[in-house]
Amino acid sequence: MNWHGLATYQRNGGKHPGLVVNDTLYDLAQLAKACDVDPARVAGGIGALIADWAGSGPLIATMADRAVQLAASGRLAVVEDATYAVPYQPRRIFATASNFYEHADEMGTKLAARSESQPYIFMKAETSVVATGENVQMPPETSRLDWEVELGVVIGKTCRHVPVDDALSAIAAYTVFNDISARDLNRRTDYPFTHDWFRGKSFDTFGPMGPWLVPAGCIGDPQQLRMSLAVNGETMQDGSTSEMIFSVAEQIAYLSRILTLHPGDFIATGTPDGVGMGRGVYLKAGDRMVARIENIGTIENTVVQESR
Repeated sequence: MNWHGLATYQRNGGKHPGLVVNDTLYDLAQLAKACDVDPARVAGGIGALIADWAGSGPLIATMADRAVQLAASGRLAVVEDATYAVPYQPRRIFATASNFYEHADEMGTKLAARSESQPYIFMKAETSVVATGENVQMPPETSRLDWEVELGVVIGKTCRHVPVDDALSAIAAYTVFNDISARDLNRRTDYPFTHDWFRGKSFDTFGPMGPWLVPAGCIGDPQQLRMSLAVNGETMQDGSTSEMIFSVAEQIAYLSRILTLHPGDFIATGTPDGVGMGRGVYLKAGDRMVARIENIGTIENTVVQESR
């Protein structure tokens, strides 16, 4: 299977599903037509393809294998002068907290032994998602805005009580995610519950994602991916998914014991060390973040002060 990414691109005021092969963007409907596939099969967008991933995934892979040859023969045009939108709208966003030992240490989080614990998962508002190139709005309520590069997992089938050994089969695709966090809003003093991750992480624009979705079949072992984040050109995070406390498969299995997972559900799987709170450095208006994950891609977002 050739590496490919499912994208949603914007051009001339409209949004369209696209396919990225060898860093080149093609219109998915035009590619389908060139492959003698009914364009209606892809007309619903990336979200619809994820919803029927068992059928659409193999079809997309077959078309991706033909894209370069079709372009070379003049039967498929390259999409130019386009920008990337959010690849798809997640159905729900689950996020795993303190899933790297060194990150837990820098945050001052004392963890139980792995043998005595389970993943700690909270929910983040699906409305927080923005595309690469879009601004992250810094609300006036916070002065401690922070970054967290994370491997994003897109669920591709309905499942419940999934064994760890079979959990990766539930994945449609992977993407890059930046779990923006207002650290001073993650804590509460007005209630006996000291943490409020939902409030600190769910503001609009607090979930940069993209630039596309890379099907699971294009990524070998999800626990062997380098991940990094730089602010204004300075590398802040440089880690690997191999350092996770609970693997991607373990997170899926854990979640599926609590509830039914559906196509389009999204899991942000945790961040390595190097976040701003651990360094005593926080984001400010004008800062530019570049988050990258090996074999997936890169997203760039600039912080601006929200005005009201």
